[in-house]
Amino acid sequence: MSTTAPTTPRALGAETKTGPVQALLRRRGLAKLLLLAVVAAVLVPLINAQWPGALWPSDLTVDVSGPLGKTSDWIIDNRDSHWLFVYFLGHLSNAVVISVRGVYLLLLALGWTGVVAGASLVAWRVAGVRLAVLTAASFGVCGLLGMWVPTMQTLALMVVAVLAAVVLGMLMGLAAGLSERIFRILRPVLDTMQVLPAFSYLLPVALIFGVGVPAAVFATVVYAAPPMARLTALGLRGADGGVMEAVTSLGTTARQRLFSARLPLARKELLLGLNQTIMMALSMAVIASMIGGAGLGDRVYQALGTVDVGAALAGGIPIVLLAVVLDRVTGAAGERLGAHAEDTSPLRGWRGWSLAGVVTVAVALVVRFAGRLEWPTSWTVDIVEPVNTAKDWMVDHLYTGVPVVGGTADWAAHFTTWVLDPVRDGMQDLPWWSVLLVVAALAWLIGTWQTALTAVLGMAGIGVLGVWDKSLDTLAQVLAAVAVTVVLGFAIGIATARSTRLERLLRPVLDIFQTMPQFVYLIPVVALFGIGRAPAVAAAVVYALPAVIRITAQGLRQVDSGAMEASRSLGATSWQQLRQVQLPLARPALLLALNQAVVLVLAVVVIGALVGGGALGYDVVFGIAQGDLATGMVGGVAIVCLGLMLDRVTQPTARRESGSKKGA
Repeated sequence: MSTTAPTTPRALGAETKTGPVQALLRRRGLAKLLLLAVVAAVLVPLINAQWPGALWPSDLTVDVSGPLGKTSDWIIDNRDSHWLFVYFLGHLSNAVVISVRGVYLLLLALGWTGVVAGASLVAWRVAGVRLAVLTAASFGVCGLLGMWVPTMQTLALMVVAVLAAVVLGMLMGLAAGLSERIFRILRPVLDTMQVLPAFSYLLPVALIFGVGVPAAVFATVVYAAPPMARLTALGLRGADGGVMEAVTSLGTTARQRLFSARLPLARKELLLGLNQTIMMALSMAVIASMIGGAGLGDRVYQALGTVDVGAALAGGIPIVLLAVVLDRVTGAAGERLGAHAEDTSPLRGWRGWSLAGVVTVAVALVVRFAGRLEWPTSWTVDIVEPVNTAKDWMVDHLYTGVPVVGGTADWAAHFTTWVLDPVRDGMQDLPWWSVLLVVAALAWLIGTWQTALTAVLGMAGIGVLGVWDKSLDTLAQVLAAVAVTVVLGFAIGIATARSTRLERLLRPVLDIFQTMPQFVYLIPVVALFGIGRAPAVAAAVVYALPAVIRITAQGLRQVDSGAMEASRSLGATSWQQLRQVQLPLARPALLLALNQAVVLVLAVVVIGALVGGGALGYDVVFGIAQGDLATGMVGGVAIVCLGLMLDRVTQPTARRESGSKKGA
């Protein structure tokens, strides 16, 4: 006792003396801000002395228009003579043309009844009777709308593009899944492929392959392959360690382990990758039509040029139906993996598939001999005129002059004046270094110093490319669209999570909005809101909202039921449960919803330029229209830099447990 008593006051005194410092250190966010403030106090005066003013310094920009222009000229001059085009890329182009034409001729040879029967039987074998009926009805609607031939053209192009994307994605995924070094190399490549706007690589693909089907297929492959690669790598890297150790102990080779263990264990991820590849390929149907992709996308794109809502809807509905059918069928195939062993029906396995093939061929032969291969013209329904009449009524009654609330044109004007202009002007008036400082602070607060450095480099890359002001204009539109999307998405997602009936009502609506080509609802948006940045924001909100609603609702539903029951037993009200239990526990899902809102809004930036969005999106569209590779690529890369920065700012980076324990 005599030895410990004198030291107690000292210990207490030391603890009291260092208490505020320890408290400050525990507040990591405040400590980071203080450190950043010290660094800024040292660097900002030096930067201001060297580069005064709010605009990005011209000394820090790099002119890439010269090299890109020379590259474009070289491609055009050598496309018909250089060995790379004649002996390699030319053969690839011919192979694509032959493949697409072969699939298209096969579909025409089957006739409309053969295609409907074959697709329905495949859906029956994979997913059951209900999806078989849905498949038959969906193809029937395509014919009723008078879009049978364009649907077959799109289907032929998608079959070839999806097969090529799956093969390419699986090869990349296999390499990344089996090698850590290749995984680290491929990861930024896949990030760039997914974030880079599809419009940006339409121009180089069209320059290399010319305008036509090959360019449309290759652009679709570049856009649709990354999900297959990512999910293949995820499945291979996540293979059960115990199973792999057991297989290795049997003396198997690396190739045997791959085919007997790794790939079978990753089959669900592979099917999910196939599902995502199909969906992304279909979302490119309209965009690919700008460089020669025929079919439904071309019909929608032509309707946009004439502001014909009815024609656009007639072409867009079959795209939606194809997406829904393929999504449901591939999803059901993934859920039923492993269930075939329990199938006791007499048509299980190869017997069922043989029957499906025989019936399809028999139906096709009967129709061919009857001379009824084409969809009967008398069975078509014209929806163009009724839809355009409804659109005209909405414009006449909602565009302006609505009592009390005003018209949609007034809303667009007020949103531009009160939101978009102040945000854009405020950011453009800030010194360029202060924007980088704000980005660094936000990224570091929710992540690590590496996160902050990546975000700052992404934002600085925009200035280096010489598009600082245009990027801030685009950023203002993105922030406004994300804010509206998150507010509406969280509110509707919360309501959906708390009501099963509302979830059932909203599901088909969300399916339609997620799969409907953006070009289709650009037309009514323009009709209701006019031309400008506000309709571009509205189109982005419509496109991003379904994903935010789905992720929010799913995150709230997956909150631990034990925590909900405990709060209920303590007498918590429904509002208290939501605010104090569900929302905090669903924080990862809510952050993911925010991140997806950013990514999806950025995906519509270029399309928004077609309705007056301007800024970076206009540069990309101008580059495609004028064949200006430099302008189009610089705008696309700047959008990638914006996406990289916003991704780092909206997604917290988990600190290493060891580091946190050491600090504790």
